[in-house]
Amino acid sequence: MNYGAIEGRLGYKFRNRDYLRLALTLSSFDGERNNESLECLGDALLTFIVAEKYYLAGLSEGEITQKKQEYLSDNALTLVSEKLRLDRELIKDKGDTHNLKAIPSAYEAVTAAIYLDGGMEAAKKFALSTLSPLKASFNYISALQEILQARGEKLPEYVKEQTGTARQPVMRVSVRLGGHTFTAEAGNFAKAKKLAAKQAYEFITTATDGK
Repeated sequence: MNYGAIEGRLGYKFRNRDYLRLALTLSSFDGERNNESLECLGDALLTFIVAEKYYLAGLSEGEITQKKQEYLSDNALTLVSEKLRLDRELIKDKGDTHNLKAIPSAYEAVTAAIYLDGGMEAAKKFALSTLSPLKASFNYISALQEILQARGEKLPEYVKEQTGTARQPVMRVSVRLGGHTFTAEAGNFAKAKKLAAKQAYEFITTATDGK
């Protein structure tokens, strides 16, 4: 593990790098010393950090709750974690390949590791400099349906399938369009459906633009 490179991306240098290693260690690699407890602590810390920031900014209870959803959802934290390349640094069993929850959890665990190593101010500085709200995404499912309706064509049918293991399930959704099948996998069917619809939408719009 290249600690220096990871610390450079995090913007924080650990006094005790054991915290960093623990934050990136999954239970599939070590059933006793792993990041599960750090993840729990990090989740609580991030909730406090975001809530405090927007409380001090004068937001209402409902507005603060909305901000927590925007910043701390699994999807939002996955993007931040991937931006920091924490997903590439996970210490895990070779067979642990579909643990999608591990990616946002790594960010939570790293936040807790920084807190334990450097205190609350260090954790706040890290979180507030790296967190990013999840922007409202384009609705590919509706957009694809509208295009097909406008053409008088049959609406797409989505086929669901669960793969993976009982501990690490993978949800797969496929949609067939114009003789092509578009398939996506995610941690839940809703996200997989959106990803499959995105592929189909981009295919059909690109084909239309090319005419």
